[in-house]
Amino acid sequence: MASPLGKAVEFLRDFGLFDVILPFLLVFTITYAVLEKTRILGTVKVSGSDETIPNKNLNSMVSFVVALLVVATANIVRAINESLPNIVLLLVASLSFLLLIGIFLKDAMDFPGQHPGWNFTFVIIMFIAVILIFLNAIYINLAGQEVSVLEYIIDWTIKNWSGTVFGSIIVLIIIVISIMFITKGSSSKKEGK
Repeated sequence: MASPLGKAVEFLRDFGLFDVILPFLLVFTITYAVLEKTRILGTVKVSGSDETIPNKNLNSMVSFVVALLVVATANIVRAINESLPNIVLLLVASLSFLLLIGIFLKDAMDFPGQHPGWNFTFVIIMFIAVILIFLNAIYINLAGQEVSVLEYIIDWTIKNWSGTVFGSIIVLIIIVISIMFITKGSSSKKEGK
């Protein structure tokens, strides 16, 4: 037997809250905030003052149209609905990690200042994870079958692993890492003299 809250969530899902209303509000809010911050659509002079403010009418209208176009496209709504819960899961994992760091460090709030290398590493890992989450949420149609972009990339990589493209990429990566290692080593020696 389903609980009353479970029934309420099911009713909201049937009503379209998760497929129409929430994606619309999310896209509208993000678009409006970006337009207000960047002032791309111009500014309006405040009467009786030299101060200018963003053109709220144009910003809201463009945000409204963009949000409606996004909601009208089922693939984008599907990608948003699949990727955002995974990003929140990543956020919870990151917060848990920071809580654990706070147990062992005296001043955990200054982690980026005290450990810039580790901080940069975590930022790169989170960036890659977000890209992988979105690639897994975007679907393409191949031969009548829906496949996520991430699955397609992994399958293509496995099938073409022994080809010349990957050999060239591996050699290029080794060369770039070697050049970075050599130039970093020589610059630190010069600074020490």
